[in-house]
Amino acid sequence: MEALKNHPEAFSSSYEDSVQTPLEDVEKRIKNDKDNYILGAFTENGQLVGIAGFRREQGIKVKHKGMIWGVYVSAEHRGKGIAQSLIKEILTRGKEIEGLMQISLGVTQSNKVAAELYKKLGFETYGVEKNALIYKNQGYDEELMNYFIK
Repeated sequence: MEALKNHPEAFSSSYEDSVQTPLEDVEKRIKNDKDNYILGAFTENGQLVGIAGFRREQGIKVKHKGMIWGVYVSAEHRGKGIAQSLIKEILTRGKEIEGLMQISLGVTQSNKVAAELYKKLGFETYGVEKNALIYKNQGYDEELMNYFIK
C-alpha cells in the first residue's frame, strides 16, 4: 500500500482500488509457486522493506515468457542493493524454470534509477508504451524491457 500511495505513477494498480480490497482476497492472490511468487526483503526485526513479484505466462504459445512486477523498496532503505538482490534472485530462479526463455518488465520512464539497474543486470529495452498509465489526468510512459535467459 505504501508503494501505491507514494508512487502512483509506477504501478498499474491504484491505492484507491487496493485499499478497498479485503485482506483475505489479497492473501488468496499471493502464490509461492516456482513460476508465480512474490519475494520480500526484510530487516533483522522482520519489517518488510522491499518486494518484487514474478509470474510466468501459462498459455502454450507464451509459456516461454515471464514477467517481473511490483518492484518496490521503501525510501529509507534505497541505495542498499535491495532491489538488485531481489531482481537477481528472480533471474536465478528463472534460469531454473524449464522452457523459460525471457523475462520482461516495464518501468516508468521517469524512474531513471530503476531503468539503469535493470540495464546493468542485462535487461534490454525493446520499446516504449506511451501513456501506459494515466493517473489524475497525467500520462506516464513506460519503458518495456526484456531479459533473455541463456
